[in-house]
Amino acid sequence: MRFEIKTIETDVLIIGGGTAGCFCALTISEQSDLNVVITDKAHIKRSGCLAAGVNALNAYIGKGETPESFVDYVRGDSEGVIREDLVYSIAQRLNKVAQRLEELGVPILKDQNGEYVQRGPRSVKINGENIKPLLAEAVLDKENINVLNHVNIVDYLVKDGVVVGAVGFSLKDNKIYEIYAKKTVCATGGAAGLYKPNNPAFSRHKMWYSPFNTGAGYAMGVRAGAEMTTFEMRFIALRCKDTIAPTGTISQGINTVQVNAKGEEYVGKYGEPTTYMRLYATVKENLKGNGPCFLKTRGITREQQNELIKAYLNMAPAQALKWVEMNSGPAEENVEIEGTEPYIVGGHAASGYWVDGDRRTTIQNLYAIGDVAGGSPKKYVTGCLAEGEIAAMSILETIKEGHIVRLSRDEISGKSKDILHFFSNEPPLYTIEEVEGAMQKVMDEYAGGISMAYIYNNAKLAIAAKRIEELLTIVEALKAESLHELLSIFEIIDRLFVCKVLIKHLEARQETRWRCYQENGDYPQKDDDRWMKYVNSVYKDGEVQIMLRELVGRDEAYEHPSQ
Repeated sequence: MRFEIKTIETDVLIIGGGTAGCFCALTISEQSDLNVVITDKAHIKRSGCLAAGVNALNAYIGKGETPESFVDYVRGDSEGVIREDLVYSIAQRLNKVAQRLEELGVPILKDQNGEYVQRGPRSVKINGENIKPLLAEAVLDKENINVLNHVNIVDYLVKDGVVVGAVGFSLKDNKIYEIYAKKTVCATGGAAGLYKPNNPAFSRHKMWYSPFNTGAGYAMGVRAGAEMTTFEMRFIALRCKDTIAPTGTISQGINTVQVNAKGEEYVGKYGEPTTYMRLYATVKENLKGNGPCFLKTRGITREQQNELIKAYLNMAPAQALKWVEMNSGPAEENVEIEGTEPYIVGGHAASGYWVDGDRRTTIQNLYAIGDVAGGSPKKYVTGCLAEGEIAAMSILETIKEGHIVRLSRDEISGKSKDILHFFSNEPPLYTIEEVEGAMQKVMDEYAGGISMAYIYNNAKLAIAAKRIEELLTIVEALKAESLHELLSIFEIIDRLFVCKVLIKHLEARQETRWRCYQENGDYPQKDDDRWMKYVNSVYKDGEVQIMLRELVGRDEAYEHPSQ
Protein backbone atom coordinates (compact mmCIF):
# COMPACT_ATOMS: atom_id res chain seq x y z
CA MET A 1 0.00 0.00 0.00
CA ARG A 2 1.36 3.40 -1.00
CA PHE A 3 1.04 6.24 1.47
CA GLU A 4 1.38 9.98 1.00
CA ILE A 5 3.17 11.90 3.76
CA LYS A 6 1.28 15.10 4.52
CA THR A 7 3.12 17.77 6.56
CA ILE A 8 1.20 20.38 8.57
CA GLU A 9 2.51 23.27 10.66
CA THR A 10 0.40 25.04 13.28
CA ASP A 11 0.75 27.11 16.42
CA VAL A 12 -1.10 24.64 18.66
CA LEU A 13 -1.84 20.95 18.11
CA ILE A 14 -4.61 19.41 20.22
CA ILE A 15 -4.73 15.61 20.13
CA GLY A 16 -8.28 14.51 20.90
CA GLY A 17 -11.48 16.36 20.06
CA GLY A 18 -13.45 15.52 23.19
CA THR A 19 -14.65 17.76 26.00
CA ALA A 20 -11.31 19.18 27.15
CA GLY A 21 -9.81 19.42 23.66
CA CYS A 22 -12.75 21.34 22.21
CA PHE A 23 -12.86 23.82 25.08
CA CYS A 24 -9.12 24.39 24.98
CA ALA A 25 -9.34 25.16 21.26
CA LEU A 26 -12.32 27.47 21.77
CA THR A 27 -10.54 29.42 24.49
CA ILE A 28 -7.43 29.90 22.36
CA SER A 29 -9.49 30.86 19.31
CA GLU A 30 -11.65 33.39 21.15
CA GLN A 31 -8.67 35.17 22.69
CA SER A 32 -6.10 35.12 19.89
CA ASP A 33 -5.51 34.63 16.19
CA LEU A 34 -3.32 31.58 16.76
CA ASN A 35 -3.84 28.65 14.41
CA VAL A 36 -5.10 25.48 16.12
CA VAL A 37 -5.29 21.95 14.71
CA ILE A 38 -7.46 19.35 16.45
CA THR A 39 -7.02 15.70 15.50
CA ASP A 40 -9.73 13.16 16.26
CA LYS A 41 -9.65 9.49 15.35
CA ALA A 42 -13.45 9.56 15.02
CA HIS A 43 -15.57 12.57 14.05
CA ILE A 44 -15.59 15.48 16.44
CA LYS A 45 -19.39 15.74 16.37
CA ARG A 46 -19.88 12.45 18.22
CA SER A 47 -16.53 11.50 19.72
CA GLY A 48 -15.22 11.10 23.23
CA CYS A 49 -17.03 10.36 26.48
CA LEU A 50 -19.87 12.77 25.70
CA ALA A 51 -20.71 11.12 22.39
CA ALA A 52 -24.02 9.74 23.66
CA GLY A 53 -24.82 12.69 25.90
CA VAL A 54 -25.03 13.23 29.64
CA ASN A 55 -27.88 14.22 31.97
CA ALA A 56 -26.03 16.15 34.68
CA LEU A 57 -22.95 18.24 35.36
CA ASN A 58 -21.51 16.44 38.37
CA ALA A 59 -18.82 18.98 39.27
CA TYR A 60 -20.47 22.23 40.26
CA ILE A 61 -20.33 24.57 43.25
CA GLY A 62 -23.92 24.43 44.49
CA LYS A 63 -25.71 26.40 47.18
CA GLY A 64 -23.81 26.40 50.44
CA GLU A 65 -20.67 25.03 48.73
CA THR A 66 -17.38 26.79 47.96
CA PRO A 67 -14.27 25.89 45.96
CA GLU A 68 -12.62 25.14 49.31
CA SER A 69 -15.41 22.76 50.35
CA PHE A 70 -15.18 21.08 46.94
CA VAL A 71 -11.50 20.35 47.58
CA ASP A 72 -12.40 19.00 51.02
CA TYR A 73 -15.00 16.69 49.45
CA VAL A 74 -12.62 15.33 46.81
CA ARG A 75 -9.85 14.85 49.38
CA GLY A 76 -12.17 12.94 51.71
CA ASP A 77 -13.64 10.76 48.99
CA SER A 78 -10.15 9.96 47.67
CA GLU A 79 -8.54 9.12 51.03
CA GLY A 80 -6.31 12.18 51.04
CA VAL A 81 -4.05 11.39 48.07
CA ILE A 82 -4.94 14.09 45.54
CA ARG A 83 -3.23 17.10 44.04
CA GLU A 84 -5.12 19.70 46.03
CA ASP A 85 -3.65 22.53 43.95
CA LEU A 86 -5.08 21.05 40.75
CA VAL A 87 -8.48 20.30 42.26
CA TYR A 88 -8.71 23.83 43.67
CA SER A 89 -7.86 25.48 40.35
CA ILE A 90 -10.62 23.42 38.74
CA ALA A 91 -13.14 24.21 41.49
CA GLN A 92 -12.63 27.95 41.00
CA ARG A 93 -13.78 27.66 37.37
CA LEU A 94 -16.60 25.10 37.54
CA ASN A 95 -19.56 27.45 37.59
CA LYS A 96 -18.14 29.76 34.95
CA VAL A 97 -17.60 26.94 32.44
CA ALA A 98 -21.07 25.56 33.21
CA GLN A 99 -22.51 28.94 32.29
CA ARG A 100 -20.42 28.92 29.10
CA LEU A 101 -21.94 25.57 28.17
CA GLU A 102 -25.39 27.11 28.54
CA GLU A 103 -24.33 29.98 26.26
CA LEU A 104 -23.32 27.39 23.67
CA GLY A 105 -26.85 26.00 23.73
CA VAL A 106 -26.77 23.20 26.32
CA PRO A 107 -30.10 23.28 28.24
CA ILE A 108 -29.44 23.49 31.98
CA LEU A 109 -32.66 22.92 33.89
CA LYS A 110 -33.96 25.84 35.94
CA ASP A 111 -36.54 26.17 38.71
CA GLN A 112 -39.33 28.75 38.94
CA ASN A 113 -36.83 31.31 40.21
CA GLY A 114 -34.58 30.85 37.20
CA GLU A 115 -31.87 29.08 39.19
CA TYR A 116 -30.19 25.84 38.14
CA VAL A 117 -31.92 22.69 39.40
CA GLN A 118 -29.47 20.85 41.63
CA ARG A 119 -29.30 17.06 41.75
CA GLY A 120 -27.00 17.25 44.75
CA PRO A 121 -24.69 19.77 46.43
CA ARG A 122 -22.20 19.50 43.55
CA SER A 123 -24.42 18.57 40.60
CA VAL A 124 -26.94 20.28 38.31
CA LYS A 125 -29.40 18.71 35.89
CA ILE A 126 -29.09 19.23 32.14
CA ASN A 127 -30.67 17.96 28.94
CA GLY A 128 -27.36 16.93 27.47
CA GLU A 129 -28.06 14.61 24.56
CA ASN A 130 -26.57 17.18 22.16
CA ILE A 131 -23.76 18.46 24.37
CA LYS A 132 -21.03 17.12 22.08
CA PRO A 133 -22.56 18.30 18.79
CA LEU A 134 -22.95 21.76 20.32
CA LEU A 135 -19.29 21.83 21.40
CA ALA A 136 -18.25 20.60 17.94
CA GLU A 137 -20.39 23.20 16.21
CA ALA A 138 -18.75 25.98 18.22
CA VAL A 139 -15.30 24.68 17.27
CA LEU A 140 -16.08 24.23 13.59
CA ASP A 141 -17.41 27.79 13.45
CA LYS A 142 -13.95 29.22 14.21
CA GLU A 143 -11.84 30.14 11.19
CA ASN A 144 -8.53 29.63 12.98
CA ILE A 145 -9.36 26.06 14.11
CA ASN A 146 -8.76 23.23 11.65
CA VAL A 147 -10.24 19.83 12.58
CA LEU A 148 -8.70 16.65 11.16
CA ASN A 149 -11.36 13.98 11.65
CA HIS A 150 -10.55 10.28 11.29
CA VAL A 151 -6.83 10.79 11.95
CA ASN A 152 -5.26 8.48 14.54
CA ILE A 153 -2.18 9.92 16.24
CA VAL A 154 0.40 7.24 17.02
CA ASP A 155 3.25 9.07 18.77
CA TYR A 156 4.72 12.42 19.63
CA LEU A 157 7.49 13.88 17.53
CA VAL A 158 10.33 14.61 19.94
CA LYS A 159 13.52 16.58 19.22
CA ASP A 160 16.21 16.95 21.89
CA GLY A 161 13.76 16.05 24.63
CA VAL A 162 11.13 18.58 23.46
CA VAL A 163 7.75 17.64 21.94
CA VAL A 164 7.56 19.35 18.54
CA GLY A 165 4.37 17.73 17.26
CA ALA A 166 2.92 14.31 16.51
CA VAL A 167 2.61 11.68 13.81
CA GLY A 168 -0.36 9.56 12.81
CA PHE A 169 -2.36 8.16 9.92
CA SER A 170 -5.70 8.75 8.26
CA LEU A 171 -8.46 6.18 8.63
CA LYS A 172 -10.09 7.26 5.37
CA ASP A 173 -7.23 7.40 2.87
CA ASN A 174 -3.59 6.39 2.61
CA LYS A 175 -1.94 9.34 4.31
CA ILE A 176 0.64 9.70 7.04
CA TYR A 177 0.33 13.00 8.91
CA GLU A 178 3.36 14.69 10.42
CA ILE A 179 2.11 17.70 12.35
CA TYR A 180 4.51 20.27 13.81
CA ALA A 181 3.42 22.73 16.49
CA LYS A 182 4.86 25.23 18.93
CA LYS A 183 2.69 23.73 21.68
CA THR A 184 1.02 20.31 21.83
CA VAL A 185 -1.94 19.43 24.04
CA CYS A 186 -2.88 15.83 24.85
CA ALA A 187 -6.64 15.44 25.41
CA THR A 188 -7.16 11.84 24.37
CA GLY A 189 -9.04 10.55 27.43
CA GLY A 190 -8.41 7.48 29.58
CA ALA A 191 -8.17 3.75 28.92
CA ALA A 192 -10.96 1.20 28.52
CA GLY A 193 -10.65 -2.40 27.40
CA LEU A 194 -7.64 -3.37 29.54
CA TYR A 195 -9.63 -5.92 31.53
CA LYS A 196 -12.09 -8.63 30.56
CA PRO A 197 -15.47 -6.88 30.43
CA ASN A 198 -18.42 -7.98 32.51
CA ASN A 199 -20.53 -8.07 29.35
CA PRO A 200 -18.64 -10.62 27.21
CA ALA A 201 -18.84 -11.80 23.57
CA PHE A 202 -20.84 -9.59 21.18
CA SER A 203 -21.74 -7.19 24.02
CA ARG A 204 -18.13 -6.67 25.15
CA HIS A 205 -18.17 -3.00 24.19
CA LYS A 206 -21.22 -2.26 26.36
CA MET A 207 -19.13 -0.77 29.11
CA TRP A 208 -19.00 2.23 31.44
CA TYR A 209 -16.23 4.16 29.71
CA SER A 210 -16.00 4.96 26.02
CA PRO A 211 -14.67 1.76 24.37
CA PHE A 212 -12.83 3.91 21.84
CA ASN A 213 -10.64 5.50 24.54
CA THR A 214 -7.79 3.02 24.61
CA GLY A 215 -5.10 4.88 26.51
CA ALA A 216 -3.29 6.31 23.48
CA GLY A 217 -2.37 9.56 25.23
CA TYR A 218 -1.02 7.73 28.27
CA ALA A 219 1.00 5.34 26.10
CA MET A 220 2.49 8.09 23.96
CA GLY A 221 3.57 9.92 27.08
CA VAL A 222 5.02 6.78 28.64
CA ARG A 223 7.08 6.02 25.54
CA ALA A 224 8.30 9.63 25.36
CA GLY A 225 9.49 9.50 28.99
CA ALA A 226 6.82 11.69 30.62
CA GLU A 227 6.27 11.28 34.35
CA MET A 228 2.97 9.55 35.19
CA THR A 229 1.02 9.43 38.45
CA THR A 230 -1.48 7.33 40.42
CA PHE A 231 -2.24 4.62 37.85
CA GLU A 232 -2.91 2.33 40.81
CA MET A 233 -6.06 4.33 41.59
CA ARG A 234 -8.18 2.50 39.05
CA PHE A 235 -11.81 3.46 38.57
CA ILE A 236 -14.56 0.85 38.81
CA ALA A 237 -18.09 2.09 38.32
CA LEU A 238 -21.14 0.85 40.20
CA ARG A 239 -23.76 0.54 37.47
CA CYS A 240 -27.16 -0.86 36.58
CA LYS A 241 -26.65 -4.51 35.72
CA ASP A 242 -26.20 -5.42 32.04
CA THR A 243 -27.08 -2.00 30.63
CA ILE A 244 -24.13 -0.39 32.49
CA ALA A 245 -26.30 2.70 32.95
CA PRO A 246 -25.31 5.18 35.70
CA THR A 247 -26.63 4.58 39.19
CA GLY A 248 -26.20 8.18 40.33
CA THR A 249 -29.17 9.15 38.16
CA ILE A 250 -31.30 7.10 40.55
CA SER A 251 -29.45 7.40 43.87
CA GLN A 252 -29.12 11.19 43.62
CA GLY A 253 -32.17 11.86 41.46
CA ILE A 254 -34.66 10.30 43.87
CA ASN A 255 -32.40 9.94 46.92
CA THR A 256 -32.65 6.15 47.19
CA VAL A 257 -30.52 3.58 49.03
CA GLN A 258 -28.74 0.31 48.22
CA VAL A 259 -30.30 -2.92 49.51
CA ASN A 260 -29.36 -6.60 49.30
CA ALA A 261 -31.61 -9.51 48.35
CA LYS A 262 -33.03 -9.52 51.89
CA GLY A 263 -34.07 -5.90 51.57
CA GLU A 264 -31.39 -4.74 54.04
CA GLU A 265 -29.49 -1.49 53.63
CA TYR A 266 -25.86 -2.59 53.67
CA VAL A 267 -23.37 0.15 52.75
CA GLY A 268 -23.14 1.49 56.32
CA LYS A 269 -21.88 -1.89 57.55
CA TYR A 270 -18.61 -1.31 55.71
CA GLY A 271 -17.86 2.36 56.33
CA GLU A 272 -18.63 5.84 55.12
CA PRO A 273 -20.57 5.87 51.81
CA THR A 274 -17.73 7.14 49.64
CA THR A 275 -17.82 6.43 45.92
CA TYR A 276 -15.62 3.36 46.14
CA MET A 277 -17.21 2.11 49.38
CA ARG A 278 -20.63 1.79 47.75
CA LEU A 279 -18.97 -0.50 45.21
CA TYR A 280 -16.92 -2.41 47.80
CA ALA A 281 -19.99 -3.02 49.98
CA THR A 282 -21.85 -4.44 46.98
CA VAL A 283 -18.97 -6.78 46.12
CA LYS A 284 -18.76 -7.98 49.74
CA GLU A 285 -22.51 -8.61 49.98
CA ASN A 286 -22.40 -10.75 46.84
CA LEU A 287 -19.40 -12.71 48.13
CA LYS A 288 -21.29 -13.36 51.39
CA GLY A 289 -24.25 -14.74 49.47
CA ASN A 290 -26.50 -11.78 50.24
CA GLY A 291 -26.87 -10.71 46.62
CA PRO A 292 -28.03 -9.68 44.20
CA CYS A 293 -27.93 -6.05 45.27
CA PHE A 294 -30.26 -3.28 44.19
CA LEU A 295 -31.11 0.37 44.27
CA LYS A 296 -34.37 0.51 46.20
CA THR A 297 -36.85 2.06 43.77
CA ARG A 298 -39.96 -0.06 44.23
CA GLY A 299 -42.80 2.18 45.32
CA ILE A 300 -41.57 5.46 43.86
CA THR A 301 -44.20 7.68 42.27
CA ARG A 302 -45.18 7.52 38.60
CA GLU A 303 -43.85 11.04 38.20
CA GLN A 304 -40.46 9.98 39.58
CA GLN A 305 -40.43 6.94 37.28
CA ASN A 306 -41.16 9.06 34.22
CA GLU A 307 -38.37 11.47 35.20
CA LEU A 308 -35.91 8.59 35.47
CA ILE A 309 -36.91 7.22 32.08
CA LYS A 310 -36.45 10.64 30.47
CA ALA A 311 -33.10 11.09 32.22
CA TYR A 312 -31.80 7.77 30.89
CA LEU A 313 -33.00 8.54 27.38
CA ASN A 314 -30.61 11.52 27.56
CA MET A 315 -27.50 9.43 28.13
CA ALA A 316 -28.13 5.68 28.57
CA PRO A 317 -31.21 4.70 26.54
CA ALA A 318 -30.50 0.98 27.01
CA GLN A 319 -31.83 1.22 30.58
CA ALA A 320 -35.09 2.85 29.48
CA LEU A 321 -35.46 0.29 26.68
CA LYS A 322 -34.89 -2.55 29.16
CA TRP A 323 -37.82 -1.35 31.27
CA VAL A 324 -40.02 -1.06 28.19
CA GLU A 325 -38.98 -4.51 26.95
CA MET A 326 -39.82 -6.06 30.33
CA ASN A 327 -43.09 -4.13 30.53
CA SER A 328 -41.94 -2.88 33.89
CA GLY A 329 -40.19 0.06 35.49
CA PRO A 330 -38.38 1.22 38.63
CA ALA A 331 -41.68 1.84 40.40
CA GLU A 332 -42.52 -1.86 40.11
CA GLU A 333 -39.14 -3.43 40.80
CA ASN A 334 -35.79 -2.48 42.30
CA VAL A 335 -32.87 -1.87 39.94
CA GLU A 336 -30.12 -4.49 40.15
CA ILE A 337 -26.57 -3.12 40.38
CA GLU A 338 -23.03 -4.45 39.87
CA GLY A 339 -19.47 -3.26 39.41
CA THR A 340 -17.80 -2.90 36.04
CA GLU A 341 -14.32 -3.97 35.02
CA PRO A 342 -11.53 -1.52 36.05
CA TYR A 343 -10.57 1.49 33.95
CA ILE A 344 -7.67 3.95 34.03
CA VAL A 345 -9.02 7.48 33.92
CA GLY A 346 -8.00 10.86 35.34
CA GLY A 347 -11.46 12.40 35.50
CA HIS A 348 -13.18 10.10 37.97
CA ALA A 349 -10.00 8.73 39.57
CA ALA A 350 -6.54 10.36 39.48
CA SER A 351 -4.50 8.42 36.90
CA GLY A 352 -2.54 10.27 34.25
CA TYR A 353 0.26 12.64 33.41
CA TRP A 354 2.04 14.38 36.28
CA VAL A 355 1.35 18.04 35.51
CA ASP A 356 2.01 21.44 37.04
CA GLY A 357 -0.64 24.08 37.74
CA ASP A 358 -0.72 25.14 34.09
CA ARG A 359 -1.22 21.48 33.06
CA ARG A 360 2.25 21.25 31.56
CA THR A 361 3.72 17.75 31.61
CA THR A 362 7.33 16.97 32.47
CA ILE A 363 8.20 17.07 28.75
CA GLN A 364 8.72 20.57 27.41
CA ASN A 365 5.93 22.04 25.20
CA LEU A 366 3.49 19.22 26.04
CA TYR A 367 0.28 19.80 28.03
CA ALA A 368 -2.22 17.24 29.33
CA ILE A 369 -5.87 18.00 30.11
CA GLY A 370 -9.09 16.19 30.95
CA ASP A 371 -9.17 12.47 31.61
CA VAL A 372 -5.55 12.05 30.54
CA ALA A 373 -4.25 14.46 33.21
CA GLY A 374 -3.59 12.94 36.63
CA GLY A 375 -3.86 14.05 40.23
CA SER A 376 -7.36 15.57 40.24
CA PRO A 377 -10.22 13.06 40.52
CA LYS A 378 -13.91 13.95 40.24
CA LYS A 379 -13.38 16.61 37.59
CA TYR A 380 -16.11 15.18 35.33
CA VAL A 381 -17.36 17.27 32.37
CA THR A 382 -16.96 20.75 33.82
CA GLY A 383 -13.58 19.91 35.32
CA CYS A 384 -12.34 18.84 31.90
CA LEU A 385 -13.60 22.11 30.46
CA ALA A 386 -11.80 23.99 33.22
CA GLU A 387 -8.52 22.22 32.49
CA GLY A 388 -8.89 23.02 28.81
CA GLU A 389 -9.22 26.68 29.73
CA ILE A 390 -6.27 26.57 32.15
CA ALA A 391 -3.95 25.05 29.53
CA ALA A 392 -5.18 27.50 26.90
CA MET A 393 -4.39 30.51 29.08
CA SER A 394 -0.89 29.18 29.76
CA ILE A 395 -0.31 28.62 26.05
CA LEU A 396 -1.43 32.17 25.24
CA GLU A 397 1.08 33.52 27.78
CA THR A 398 4.06 31.42 26.68
CA ILE A 399 3.70 30.61 22.99
CA LYS A 400 5.67 33.67 21.89
CA GLU A 401 8.71 31.84 23.25
CA GLY A 402 8.11 28.86 20.98
CA HIS A 403 8.94 28.15 17.37
CA ILE A 404 8.41 25.34 14.85
CA VAL A 405 11.06 22.62 14.92
CA ARG A 406 10.99 19.85 12.32
CA LEU A 407 12.49 16.37 12.25
CA SER A 408 14.88 15.36 9.48
CA ARG A 409 13.58 13.32 6.56
CA ASP A 410 15.41 10.26 7.89
CA GLU A 411 13.77 10.68 11.29
CA ILE A 412 10.25 11.06 9.91
CA SER A 413 10.85 8.21 7.46
CA GLY A 414 11.63 5.97 10.43
CA LYS A 415 8.35 7.00 12.08
CA SER A 416 6.46 6.12 8.89
CA LYS A 417 8.10 2.71 8.72
CA ASP A 418 7.11 2.05 12.33
CA ILE A 419 3.49 2.64 11.33
CA LEU A 420 3.42 0.85 7.98
CA HIS A 421 5.43 -2.30 8.70
CA PHE A 422 2.27 -4.03 9.90
CA PHE A 423 1.05 -4.18 6.30
CA SER A 424 4.13 -6.14 5.21
CA ASN A 425 4.23 -8.66 8.10
CA GLU A 426 3.75 -12.33 7.30
CA PRO A 427 0.41 -13.89 8.29
CA PRO A 428 0.67 -14.19 12.09
CA LEU A 429 -0.09 -17.05 14.46
CA TYR A 430 -2.66 -14.96 16.31
CA THR A 431 -5.46 -12.62 15.28
CA ILE A 432 -5.87 -9.11 16.59
CA GLU A 433 -8.93 -10.19 18.61
CA GLU A 434 -7.04 -13.13 20.12
CA VAL A 435 -4.27 -10.85 21.39
CA GLU A 436 -6.86 -8.46 22.81
CA GLY A 437 -8.65 -11.35 24.53
CA ALA A 438 -5.38 -12.67 25.96
CA MET A 439 -4.51 -9.24 27.39
CA GLN A 440 -7.93 -8.90 29.02
CA LYS A 441 -7.76 -12.42 30.46
CA VAL A 442 -4.31 -11.78 31.96
CA MET A 443 -5.38 -8.51 33.54
CA ASP A 444 -8.64 -9.95 34.84
CA GLU A 445 -7.09 -13.00 36.50
CA TYR A 446 -3.72 -11.63 37.65
CA ALA A 447 -4.19 -7.86 38.08
CA GLY A 448 -7.42 -7.64 40.03
CA GLY A 449 -10.26 -7.93 37.53
CA ILE A 450 -13.95 -8.45 38.16
CA SER A 451 -13.71 -12.25 38.32
CA MET A 452 -11.22 -11.91 41.21
CA ALA A 453 -13.46 -9.45 43.13
CA TYR A 454 -10.82 -6.84 42.13
CA ILE A 455 -8.18 -8.37 44.48
CA TYR A 456 -4.56 -8.91 43.42
CA ASN A 457 -1.24 -9.73 45.11
CA ASN A 458 2.43 -9.53 44.23
CA ALA A 459 2.67 -13.11 42.99
CA LYS A 460 -0.19 -12.56 40.57
CA LEU A 461 1.17 -9.20 39.43
CA ALA A 462 4.52 -10.84 38.59
CA ILE A 463 2.70 -13.27 36.30
CA ALA A 464 0.70 -10.41 34.74
CA ALA A 465 3.89 -8.43 34.05
CA LYS A 466 5.51 -11.42 32.34
CA ARG A 467 2.47 -12.14 30.18
CA ILE A 468 2.08 -8.50 29.12
CA GLU A 469 5.74 -8.46 28.01
CA GLU A 470 5.08 -11.57 25.93
CA LEU A 471 2.07 -9.92 24.31
CA LEU A 472 4.10 -6.80 23.52
CA THR A 473 6.41 -9.05 21.50
CA ILE A 474 3.56 -10.92 19.82
CA VAL A 475 1.72 -7.74 18.83
CA GLU A 476 4.66 -6.56 16.71
CA ALA A 477 4.10 -9.56 14.42
CA LEU A 478 0.42 -8.81 13.78
CA LYS A 479 -0.62 -8.08 10.22
CA ALA A 480 -2.96 -5.33 9.04
CA GLU A 481 -5.09 -5.83 5.93
CA SER A 482 -6.85 -2.47 6.20
CA LEU A 483 -6.60 0.92 7.85
CA HIS A 484 -9.17 -0.17 10.43
CA GLU A 485 -7.04 -3.21 11.34
CA LEU A 486 -3.99 -0.96 11.58
CA LEU A 487 -5.93 1.19 14.07
CA SER A 488 -6.89 -1.90 16.09
CA ILE A 489 -3.25 -2.99 16.30
CA PHE A 490 -2.11 0.40 17.62
CA GLU A 491 -4.97 0.43 20.13
CA ILE A 492 -3.74 -2.90 21.52
CA ILE A 493 -0.15 -1.65 21.64
CA ASP A 494 -1.25 1.43 23.59
CA ARG A 495 -3.33 -0.59 26.04
CA LEU A 496 -0.45 -3.00 26.62
CA PHE A 497 1.82 -0.07 27.54
CA VAL A 498 -0.84 1.20 29.94
CA CYS A 499 -1.09 -2.30 31.45
CA LYS A 500 2.68 -2.39 31.90
CA VAL A 501 2.69 0.87 33.87
CA LEU A 502 -0.46 -0.03 35.82
CA ILE A 503 1.00 -3.33 37.04
CA LYS A 504 4.08 -1.57 38.40
CA HIS A 505 1.95 1.03 40.18
CA LEU A 506 -0.27 -1.64 41.73
CA GLU A 507 2.84 -3.45 42.92
CA ALA A 508 4.43 -0.28 44.33
CA ARG A 509 1.65 0.84 46.69
CA GLN A 510 2.03 -1.55 49.62
CA GLU A 511 -1.29 -0.91 51.32
CA THR A 512 -4.98 -0.86 50.37
CA ARG A 513 -6.08 2.77 50.13
CA TRP A 514 -9.10 2.64 47.83
CA ARG A 515 -11.25 -0.48 48.30
CA CYS A 516 -11.77 -2.38 45.03
CA TYR A 517 -10.00 0.34 43.04
CA GLN A 518 -6.72 -0.79 44.59
CA GLU A 519 -7.33 -3.95 46.62
CA ASN A 520 -3.91 -5.40 47.54
CA GLY A 521 -4.27 -8.88 49.01
CA ASP A 522 -0.74 -8.77 50.45
CA TYR A 523 -1.40 -5.46 52.20
CA PRO A 524 -5.13 -5.33 53.04
CA GLN A 525 -4.99 -2.33 55.41
CA LYS A 526 -4.57 1.39 54.75
CA ASP A 527 -1.26 2.81 56.02
CA ASP A 528 -1.31 6.62 56.29
CA ASP A 529 2.00 6.79 58.12
CA ARG A 530 3.93 5.40 55.15
CA TRP A 531 1.72 5.98 52.13
CA MET A 532 0.37 9.51 52.12
CA LYS A 533 2.35 9.94 48.92
CA TYR A 534 1.88 9.88 45.15
CA VAL A 535 3.12 6.83 43.29
CA ASN A 536 4.75 8.18 40.12
CA SER A 537 6.74 6.55 37.35
CA VAL A 538 8.94 7.18 34.32
CA TYR A 539 9.55 4.69 31.51
CA LYS A 540 13.23 4.41 30.69
CA ASP A 541 15.28 1.78 28.84
CA GLY A 542 12.28 -0.51 28.60
CA GLU A 543 11.55 -0.43 32.34
CA VAL A 544 8.95 1.37 34.44
CA GLN A 545 10.85 3.18 37.18
CA ILE A 546 8.78 4.01 40.27
CA MET A 547 9.27 7.14 42.39
CA LEU A 548 7.32 8.50 45.36
CA ARG A 549 6.43 12.17 45.64
CA GLU A 550 5.23 14.26 48.58
CA LEU A 551 1.69 15.61 48.70
CA VAL A 552 0.96 19.07 47.24
CA GLY A 553 -1.35 21.36 49.20
CA ARG A 554 -4.22 23.51 47.99
CA ASP A 555 -2.30 26.79 48.02
CA GLU A 556 1.09 25.48 46.88
CA ALA A 557 2.40 26.56 43.47
CA TYR A 558 3.96 23.33 42.22
CA GLU A 559 6.41 23.58 39.33
CA HIS A 560 8.39 20.83 37.67
CA PRO A 561 12.04 20.98 38.81
CA SER A 562 13.30 20.92 35.21
CA GLN A 563 11.03 23.78 34.10
